[in-house]
Amino acid sequence: MSARKPERGADIPASSQQGGGEFRLPPRDDLVLVGEFGRAHGLKGEVRLKSFTSVSAAIVDYDPLITSQGRTISLKNARPVGGAAPDMLIAQVAGVTSREAAEALNRIQLFIAREKLPPPEEEDEFLLADLIGLTVENETGESTGTIVGVPNYGGGDLLDIKSAATGATALLPFTKAFVPVVDIAGKRIVAALPEDFFAPARHQPEDEA
Repeated sequence: MSARKPERGADIPASSQQGGGEFRLPPRDDLVLVGEFGRAHGLKGEVRLKSFTSVSAAIVDYDPLITSQGRTISLKNARPVGGAAPDMLIAQVAGVTSREAAEALNRIQLFIAREKLPPPEEEDEFLLADLIGLTVENETGESTGTIVGVPNYGGGDLLDIKSAATGATALLPFTKAFVPVVDIAGKRIVAALPEDFFAPARHQPEDEA
């Protein structure tokens, strides 16, 4: 399998991820998640932004961006957050000039039309955003859950899986050892889940957005 992030220009694809907040289905089924706003920063309308593009600041190049509510917005600029994860930015949104307006953006997800992305370089290449909503099966073919997110907290991509039985969620490393089969066309993956995978003691790392 070959996974990649949305890219722009020379931003060669690496991998993609889903934001730490609750995933809301995009208003159209041809959209790709590229970022998610976090809390307001300062008093002049700046806002924290988690970018899912291959080069984080390249999210500014996509214009306009489509929100999870179906609105369009433009980013004027974005800069890294000192000392934070490399995908965390401080962004200025066109038309947002106050802290109150920036606070209203918290947890809003940002999408672009898939047609803006270059065609896959490999036949089995996919965006990690394509994993959201896929059924998780064990090695005997039994459905055990659904992928609800693909976060990355600095140690590699993870699958946030919701249990079909209890609704509990837990994180699984997105590696060949744990996920031997990714079937995008079949809307499923095969995962080797530990026996106590959905145990209550398993906690998701704190979101930085």
